[in-house]
Amino acid sequence: MKRAEMYILSGFLGSGKTTLLKELLKKEKEEGRKAAVLMNEFGSISIDSNEVDQDIPLKELLGGCVCCTIQEKLEAQLQSLLMEEQPEVIFLETTGAAHPVETLDSILSPLLISRLQLKGIITVIDGLQWLHRQSFSPVIQQLLFEQARHANLLLINKQDLLKEEEKAALTFELQSINPHAFTLLTSYSKVPSNKIKGLQVHFNGRIENTSKPSLQLSSFVYTFDHPISADKFDLFLRSLPDAIYRIKGYVLFLQAQYPDLFQYSYGTPIFMKEEMKMPLNMVFIGENINWKDIEAKLDAL
Repeated sequence: MKRAEMYILSGFLGSGKTTLLKELLKKEKEEGRKAAVLMNEFGSISIDSNEVDQDIPLKELLGGCVCCTIQEKLEAQLQSLLMEEQPEVIFLETTGAAHPVETLDSILSPLLISRLQLKGIITVIDGLQWLHRQSFSPVIQQLLFEQARHANLLLINKQDLLKEEEKAALTFELQSINPHAFTLLTSYSKVPSNKIKGLQVHFNGRIENTSKPSLQLSSFVYTFDHPISADKFDLFLRSLPDAIYRIKGYVLFLQAQYPDLFQYSYGTPIFMKEEMKMPLNMVFIGENINWKDIEAKLDAL
């Protein structure tokens, strides 16, 4: 089964995410590809969903943020889209308050990972808003920084409102914050198709690429093919670097009939017993991690 490409559209409130979404959907339609949309909004009523043409499959995630309060709903809606619509590409428009690490954690379900090809995070930044971000609270300033730091493609939007020296200063500053992302000045979120299609992030299965550490936020999927020792798994967890932020998946321990659902967040592990057989996939999210090393340790369990 061909995996659906998936793009995360990130950025603070009013930056131009919905305008970007409309541009991307238009291009997909011109190319004859079937696109679908997941749209997340904090409120109980969707505002931006009216901007999406009625012939495009759309699932709304209302009343919370996918990165914290409605993770389970996201997984259910994503599974529904994949089964009912079988799209070639899916765009997730997050709320302005969504954190990239938490959003990835919500999307990378051990049950769905084999059906998705995560292409990357596109972050839209309102140029003037960034220049005047000191007017926001420290929490919002940090969120803006995190959204920029974890992007795979950075769009400095509304460039028509910026002076030439401001454009240069913004580009330099954002490239310093995130040297691994391509940074592009845009108006009305118009971006060349090749910059979108060219996104290819290191979200790996059994790793076959270089053993060098992946740059930036990345993910690794491991599949166990046999039961393992609970004690050895505990030692493995204790050996993990601090820059592994999230792990979730299913692990089958020796002498157990069914696997445990395992979740790990910033060093804290949680185990929950399952009552049925589940695919023994485990998804890792981290930053500047040598996934070859992690894979070797898992193989040794």
